[in-house]
Amino acid sequence: MRLLEALEVLKQPVCDSAPTRELFLVCGFTPLHLKTFLEAHLRTLFPASRVEIKVGLYGDLDGNLSRLQPSPGSSACIVIEWADLDSRLGIRSLGSWRIGDIDDIAESAQRQGKRFAYLIAQLAERLPTYVAMPTLSLPPVFSTREIQAHHKACELREIVASLATSISTNYRVRLLDAQLVDEISPLARRFDPQTEISSGFPYSLEHASKLAELLANLLYDVPPKKGLITDLDDTLWSGILGEIGVEGVAWDISRGAHLHGLYQRFLDSLASSGALLAIASKNDRELAEKALSRKDILLPQDRLFPLEINWGSKSTSVYRILKQWNIMPGDVVFVDDSPAEVAEVEASFPEMECVVFPKSNCRAVWQLIKHLRHRFGKGVVTAEDELRLSSIRRTSDLAGSLQARGNAATNFFRGAEATIQFSLIPDARDNRAFELINKSNQFNLNGRRFSEPEWQNFIGDPATFILTASYEDKYSPLGKIAVLAGKRSGSALYVNSWVMSCRAFSRCIEHQCLKYLFEKIGIDQITFDFKITPRNAPIQNFFTELLGELPASAFAIQKSTFDARTPALFHRVVDVTNA
Repeated sequence: MRLLEALEVLKQPVCDSAPTRELFLVCGFTPLHLKTFLEAHLRTLFPASRVEIKVGLYGDLDGNLSRLQPSPGSSACIVIEWADLDSRLGIRSLGSWRIGDIDDIAESAQRQGKRFAYLIAQLAERLPTYVAMPTLSLPPVFSTREIQAHHKACELREIVASLATSISTNYRVRLLDAQLVDEISPLARRFDPQTEISSGFPYSLEHASKLAELLANLLYDVPPKKGLITDLDDTLWSGILGEIGVEGVAWDISRGAHLHGLYQRFLDSLASSGALLAIASKNDRELAEKALSRKDILLPQDRLFPLEINWGSKSTSVYRILKQWNIMPGDVVFVDDSPAEVAEVEASFPEMECVVFPKSNCRAVWQLIKHLRHRFGKGVVTAEDELRLSSIRRTSDLAGSLQARGNAATNFFRGAEATIQFSLIPDARDNRAFELINKSNQFNLNGRRFSEPEWQNFIGDPATFILTASYEDKYSPLGKIAVLAGKRSGSALYVNSWVMSCRAFSRCIEHQCLKYLFEKIGIDQITFDFKITPRNAPIQNFFTELLGELPASAFAIQKSTFDARTPALFHRVVDVTNA
């Protein structure tokens, strides 16, 4: 915020009946622009309130703390600088910088630091208290070159660190994180010697604005998020469980999956501070539970409840999790590596913060973890926080104010501008079809696998047909996600293999595949070499919906039956067979 912008904010009228937020800005320097920026930022954060900032006397931080008489509802913001510990650490007093005086400066700062710790603790007993430690550089009072640290400079920093430790252990005090100040305000641009000399205000306008913004947000009490719902594949771990199996998914540095291990470790930390964690994943539940039970996993499964692992829409799973947790969507963060899944959940729960997991970007994952820590941050972790999960496991009743949204995903993908691209020409150079058939388990016609020679023989048969489907919508491309392979004999069509990636579920792609075959080849019946396997529940459900019952083995479906029981499809279909 620029100074003119801050002044414009302060010009905005406030309702006469608006409540007053009284703040004591306690410092030893002239508050000047820091007061202006702080008031403007507070007005922005509390637009329905009148903000009134009171200040003390110049050069007397000790006295300002001692004399402060709070009124009901007021708070105190204390900004300490080096000159408050000893005036010789400023440039306005012209105190001696002789080498022989350095020891005395350090001793004086030590005594004053202890005094401030006592006064701040006393003040915090009476009103909410917020503190910023020195943000400026020490002046060049030491005998060493700039590049070399002097032991007395280290001692002074240790005095400040000890003061910060002392006051931060008081749960009534909020201490501004010096590391965050360092991140957003360059140290070399903080000090303004001209305004320090002319008016006793030591900060540049840039630093005053940024420091005021941080202090205002420190005062602004944002309730922490309560729960985080995360995906599994390419989020909690690297890899697609249904394709590479329990031992194939990874979260370790040796397999290039360290970011997922870092994410697991962070979620475990969140859970230890009372945050609720749940899983919403399109996956085989038995396989997922086995992966979550691996001995090397960094996030124990008992940290997670509930586990919504199924083949339905993510928003439906999220709805059920909210029902179990009995909390509102605005208290939850949803994390998934798929932009489409994130958008679908966000469409159903606009109050919820929905985040795409940046699985291949180290810096972005680091920023996400820092952001999540901020969103879930709390000053004190209570015994109740630690008991929350066990309590929810016992009593998971739906909150009366949570509206049923379980069917909100039904029409979501109709507006996703989805395109399915079909190809009916087998290409021996295309390994994706071969990989999908050998890796996919859940939407798998019969679980049949091919060796590479068997595959080459299969596609080399003139009677063989292979249909591949690629999917893309406005959120992201999924690439080649479905394969149907079989034989043609005259007007008869026999499907020997049909697989689809679990990432493509809930989008009616399977319906489009059959529709394409019926219409492209011009047949009235398709025979499927179907077999029930322990893992192919999604394709079992699909056939049950089409036939009205689950077939026990191979069967045929008529075009008329398919047409009667297929929902209205919404994709744009592109045929590249003859391209």
